[in-house]
Amino acid sequence: MDMVGIGILIAIGVFAVVIYNGLVRARQMVREAWSGIDVQLKRRADLIPNIIETVKGYASHEKDTLREVTEMRTRAQAVPSGDIAGRAVAEGMLSQALGKLFAVAEDYPELKANENFIELQDTLEKTEDEIQMSRRYYNGAARALNVKVESFPSNLVANTFKFQQAEYYEIANDADRAVPEVSFE
Repeated sequence: MDMVGIGILIAIGVFAVVIYNGLVRARQMVREAWSGIDVQLKRRADLIPNIIETVKGYASHEKDTLREVTEMRTRAQAVPSGDIAGRAVAEGMLSQALGKLFAVAEDYPELKANENFIELQDTLEKTEDEIQMSRRYYNGAARALNVKVESFPSNLVANTFKFQQAEYYEIANDADRAVPEVSFE
């Protein structure tokens, strides 16, 4: 083999390594982004028992709503960490249940004025904003990886090393897209 042939092989090898490293970097960005969502969802899940206990003190006869929130929280936490679509569905159902809980709280002026409840409500609102930002970041990282996995010539390296596309964190049900109303003004 002549020098030109060796040079071409070296160039192809270097190019393949650069593409491979870009795919690895994109996959790691997706994992890091999912971790950010997971942290915020855990933070929200940790707030729920405090919210339920506060509401219970004022609206103890709203047992069905409180039970629904608790069940949806349990379902969301039971979804395996790699099941992004399943987690999105479960978290959407939890958001709906929280929306119902806060709607019930509207009927209790003492609860709406409770300092602990107001603080929990503010924390939940901030957490929902963080979840939304984390979801956008994750979906951007997933898009970047998916483009690399599908685009030529990186798709050749991706297929060779079995890189997979990332699932987007999407809300399947349009009704689930509504953020729970947490303002009691």
